[in-house]
Amino acid sequence: MLPSSARTSPARRALRAGLAAVAAAAATGVLGGCSSGPAGSPPPPPSRTPASSASSASSTGSAALDERSRGTTVRVTAGTLIVVRLHGAYWSTPASSNPRVLTPVGGGTTATATCPPGRGCGTSSARFTALRPGTVHITAQRDSCGEAMRCPPGQGRYDVTVTVTRQHGQPSGTHS
Repeated sequence: MLPSSARTSPARRALRAGLAAVAAAAATGVLGGCSSGPAGSPPPPPSRTPASSASSASSTGSAALDERSRGTTVRVTAGTLIVVRLHGAYWSTPASSNPRVLTPVGGGTTATATCPPGRGCGTSSARFTALRPGTVHITAQRDSCGEAMRCPPGQGRYDVTVTVTRQHGQPSGTHS
């Protein structure tokens, strides 16, 4: 009796090879999608604030920060509105290290209604107003970077240094 591989017709072997190739391509696509972003969420939209070590607020009096701003220093003037938007519902609400320099004026976590369980879809955001000159940190933390997935080193903490300078024409003394 012939071995089973010898009894299989060439057409059947070609069909099996084709199905195996399709299955391998599908598995690669699925696994590749899992590593594309935090908690499988879509990548964040482009930030309007450059992620450099000394970026500054735009002339409109506001600055937008996201994940790409992590580890940077942002220089703003007193009176500037800073909006922080972190993509993923696993982040804590961003907080200021000194509310007398950078005071919170709103924020929270918003989940996406169509998010599959465990994906962490949504945003954690905060709005701050720069009150007076000083240097502060905006920080947020997360323990999970996906369903039952601990964050790799360096991915569980968000920290941006904000240096607030006085507005042009503002006296350099301290006024309440």
